[in-house]
Amino acid sequence: MFSLGLSELFLVFVYGLLVILPLWKIVGKAGFHPALSLLICVPVVNVVMIYVFAFTEWPSLKRER
Repeated sequence: MFSLGLSELFLVFVYGLLVILPLWKIVGKAGFHPALSLLICVPVVNVVMIYVFAFTEWPSLKRER
């Protein structure tokens, strides 16, 4: 049976701090719901979401106009 050890849990925590936390802030400032940053952990969906964020008009920019 597969179980996570202390070193694996530490790596997951570090990944969260280095990748998910900054994306949470960036996505929130762009005007999207910050929880969308959690999709970066889902294979294939993460690539799609990067393109969605890159090529859609950000809601925060719409409010400035």
